[in-house]
Amino acid sequence: MKKIGLIANPIAGMGGSVGLKGTDGDIFKKAIEMGATPITPKRIENFLINIKTTENILLIVAPGKMGEDYVKNKGFEFEVLGEIGENTTAEDTKKIASLMVKKAIDLLVFCGGDGTARDIFDVIELSIPVVAIPSGVKMFSSVFALNPLAAAKIIDKFVGGITDTQEKEVLDIDEEAFRNNRLDSKLYGYLLVPKIQNLIQNAKDSSKLGRTIDENKYEIARQVIETMDEETLYLLGPGTTVKSITDQLRLHKFLLGVDAIYNKTSVGEDLNESSIIKLLDKYKKGKIIVSPIGGQGFVFGRGNKQITPKILKRLGKKNIIIISTEEKIKSLKCLRVDTGDDETDNLLKGLTKVIIGYKEELICKIEC
Repeated sequence: MKKIGLIANPIAGMGGSVGLKGTDGDIFKKAIEMGATPITPKRIENFLINIKTTENILLIVAPGKMGEDYVKNKGFEFEVLGEIGENTTAEDTKKIASLMVKKAIDLLVFCGGDGTARDIFDVIELSIPVVAIPSGVKMFSSVFALNPLAAAKIIDKFVGGITDTQEKEVLDIDEEAFRNNRLDSKLYGYLLVPKIQNLIQNAKDSSKLGRTIDENKYEIARQVIETMDEETLYLLGPGTTVKSITDQLRLHKFLLGVDAIYNKTSVGEDLNESSIIKLLDKYKKGKIIVSPIGGQGFVFGRGNKQITPKILKRLGKKNIIIISTEEKIKSLKCLRVDTGDDETDNLLKGLTKVIIGYKEELICKIEC
């Protein structure tokens, strides 16, 4: 029987839908004031119900909303370890992780984002392997499983005897800089992750600013602008490739936010779910323009959680425009989505067109 630890960050990802780009520090309080709701419970439930080897696992869980609340009545044998305060902090995560190391667990599962990964690294470093359930806003580190289902499959393989591991990067993302439209990241450390292909994401690649890349982005932007429909709201996702569109239109765009244009004029900047829905109610017709994250391939579910399942279902797959530089798209095995809603993920998956230049397209496959 494998002893597997479980620690959840109950506030992870709450800043996504309301456009706050994270919940480090006291930002989660603002997220709650803006109407954000926890996403961790659903992510952990999707993880737990898909584990097939429950009879061979003893879960060692954090108390209450950091673990215990999610495993009750799920068919697992479990023990609760430690104590936490009413309002949990990074110190609670570190304290429980330290106790689990002393408990000699075989593997630690944590649910959260890049900040949670850093907290876990501070305590365990390379002492035991981890499985990370993605539940944050950004998740640019490469320690995360592709989604909760992938995390469950990793557990089953680990329990079944596949115990080879590899070191994966934990990135330090400056959330204050991120909220101010700058991506400031550096290597923070490494965690051990079970070595299982196609179930773990890569770290985010930084955009290369070489001349040919810039030319490619210019061509993509030209194609998008020339084919824009009148009387249609365009929601522009994060990234330098999408920003090349507004650069050509001589409009301001938040590099790491979701902005909106209508008839080639800016009508909204750094939007959250609520403000996007208000614009869709006003302008009726809408389309989304996004670019996959380099190295990972995610088009939804990483860094653009303001575009929620509610919005994606409303507009449908036919109104999603995916753009990518040729170099980036050819480095990816496939495109991915992880919106947190299975129905939406299934709606989006399958073959899709990707604009890679002026009058140039590729057909790519979206997987969940």
